[in-house]
Amino acid sequence: MRPVVLLLALGAATLALYSAETHQFTDAQKSFWSLQPVKKPAAPAVKNQQWAKNPIDAFIFAKLQDQGLQPNPRADKLTLLRRVTEDVTGLPPTQEVIQQFLNDNSPDAYEKVVDRLLASPAYGERWGRHWLDVVRYADSNGFKADETRPNIWRYRDYAIKSFNDDKPYDRFVKEQIAGDELYPGDPDALIAMGYNRNWIDETNAAGLITRRQETLDDMTAITGQAFMGLTYGCARCHDHKFDPILQKDYYRLQAFFANTVAGDGPLPLKDPEQRKKYEEQKALWEEKTKDIRAEMATILDPLRIAKAKNGANTFEEPVKTAIFKKPEERTAWEAVMYKTAEARVAFDEEPDARTLRTLKGDAAKRYAELKKQLAEFDSLRPAPLPQGQFMVDVSATAPPTYILRGGNPDLKGEEVQPGFLSILDPTDAKITPPAGINSTGRRSALAAWLTDPKNPLVARVMVNRIWHYHFGHGIVATPGDFGRMGARPTHPELLDYLASYFVENGWSIKKVNRLILLSNTYQQSADFQEVSAQKDPDDKLLWRWPRKRLEAEAIRDSMLQVSGLLNAKMGGPGVFPPVPAGTISELSATAAAGGWKTEKDALQNNRRSVYIFVRRNLRYPMLMEFDSANTFESCDFRKPTVTPAQALDLMNNDLVLDWARAFTGRVLNDSGLSPEAQVDRAFKLAYGRSATQEEQKLAADFLARQIPIMQARIASGKDKPPVPSDLPAGIDAARAAALVDLSQMLLNSNEFLYLN
Repeated sequence: MRPVVLLLALGAATLALYSAETHQFTDAQKSFWSLQPVKKPAAPAVKNQQWAKNPIDAFIFAKLQDQGLQPNPRADKLTLLRRVTEDVTGLPPTQEVIQQFLNDNSPDAYEKVVDRLLASPAYGERWGRHWLDVVRYADSNGFKADETRPNIWRYRDYAIKSFNDDKPYDRFVKEQIAGDELYPGDPDALIAMGYNRNWIDETNAAGLITRRQETLDDMTAITGQAFMGLTYGCARCHDHKFDPILQKDYYRLQAFFANTVAGDGPLPLKDPEQRKKYEEQKALWEEKTKDIRAEMATILDPLRIAKAKNGANTFEEPVKTAIFKKPEERTAWEAVMYKTAEARVAFDEEPDARTLRTLKGDAAKRYAELKKQLAEFDSLRPAPLPQGQFMVDVSATAPPTYILRGGNPDLKGEEVQPGFLSILDPTDAKITPPAGINSTGRRSALAAWLTDPKNPLVARVMVNRIWHYHFGHGIVATPGDFGRMGARPTHPELLDYLASYFVENGWSIKKVNRLILLSNTYQQSADFQEVSAQKDPDDKLLWRWPRKRLEAEAIRDSMLQVSGLLNAKMGGPGVFPPVPAGTISELSATAAAGGWKTEKDALQNNRRSVYIFVRRNLRYPMLMEFDSANTFESCDFRKPTVTPAQALDLMNNDLVLDWARAFTGRVLNDSGLSPEAQVDRAFKLAYGRSATQEEQKLAADFLARQIPIMQARIASGKDKPPVPSDLPAGIDAARAAALVDLSQMLLNSNEFLYLN
């Protein structure tokens, strides 16, 4: 046998015999920083007690002190107000808020601002969006068909509401992993299970076994990355090359989800009395109509059989066998595969008109008669319940999970049971099936382990994410990778302090937000220090606040607010604002998935960006231009790019021009303003401050050049200059159009797009 073939054969044999119990972890692996228990350190003593406002400052200042560095002084009030307002809500402060803060000289003026912002509904819209990045939220399936998920938006609204309500993070995790098992009858907990409905899915895949395995792989990898900050997905085909994650651990984690399938359907009513009334009314309707419905079902039997045969045509033989078995005869694996195939083989009990046209002769006539008879009982039938998209266990018995050689579902190795990371807990999970629920209880065990305060990863990972969103980089610069190939924490003691504080304070995300926002570390200026930059060019020690660009959604939302157009309505199905001409291809526009159907209601177009429909194959262009999340995978951090296309988009996008018109309209609606006062008003709306003397001169020079150009365009009648709608009486159209150009320039400027 040739050497390479021999090595491959030996490798396969070794894999077949492989188990976690025989694996010996090295001392280096056992002592790796992220796997050590979280221990709350005492805040270090520092010389500058005045600057060390809270424990965060003490940890930061101690590191700076060691390197002979000094932190920056506090940012000026206006800079700080704009920073914290955009950071917490994704919107700029209004003129009224600015004046109130600038005039408030009380010691707790800034603290009051922070508390007000954390209580704002806009907080959840901003911070919910961060979480949606992590869990790869989208409103469509992806792949070629990219069908719409009509009710997944409820998960997005659930995330926003959870942040606004400051839902304890341990409860937030439990609901998403096992809400159906832990909180039966709670519609919010069931909606939370949409967390695992966010995978990409090829619903028309020919091979159902492969499709199912890809779904399980996605759920496994995202759970490891989102909650534990570990790249579990790298252990699908073999032991992790760098981290102590065994291939067996990958499939032990996957086993928690082995019995989980899409459970899309009606959501239960939250009020027990309403739920009881609904069930009684439904039971009455079913009793009165059972004979009619039974006869209708008999008539539809040939169509039902035909759909099952056609739908299962491309599936593997074991799957076909499962589909045509009686439900009570299916094994656990077959029950899962039937549920996976159900959308393509199951017949709708209330078929549409197109399907009914296939009925012929007496069958069609009789069905129509029965349908009329059924309609006579409509007054008894309860109103339909809201629909959700979520995950549930298909039964109380789970199919077996095997280690797959090379990740191939056709190459089964050792069977494994649900279990955790072997280096932390090599034993199998203790599973207690929930009473009265047709579920395994496996995910409840996983949720309990994840949220156990002794778990060294989950609290650390979340507080690091929070820190990352406030400063632009985490204490660990790789929020989704706490392994060897990830970054090491710049302030490990601070990370553990925050993780301990998080758990001690009821897993409150807002309390961690508040602690960070009230620190002097967060409030310091972004000014450059040459000496500090030489020693710490990447500002890892935080001697200054790291200047950063607004994210895509904050850019769009801030422009809408400054223009006076922002529609603050919350929740509901995703909206479809206009996109540039040529964006939608002929295929996308006519696809069964629904393409991109621009809203007819202009107010809907101006909703916050978190409510824009997220179609995987057609990301909203302006958001994509400014580095919005790629929804095909978990996005732990966005990589802000600076490209010519971004500037060109803001200069030439018709939407931005419309917003500049509305912006100018706000300026001109303040009657009696001098030209200088109009410029000053525009600067205050855009930047929150007055124009400087130099800026007034630059603006005057610009308008002097631009007004004759607009006059010529108006006189020619060949095109329409950007004059605001509803131009106030007595306002020169050419000057108004020139002011629109000035307004657009302010929206495009670095001062507007970046936070200091």
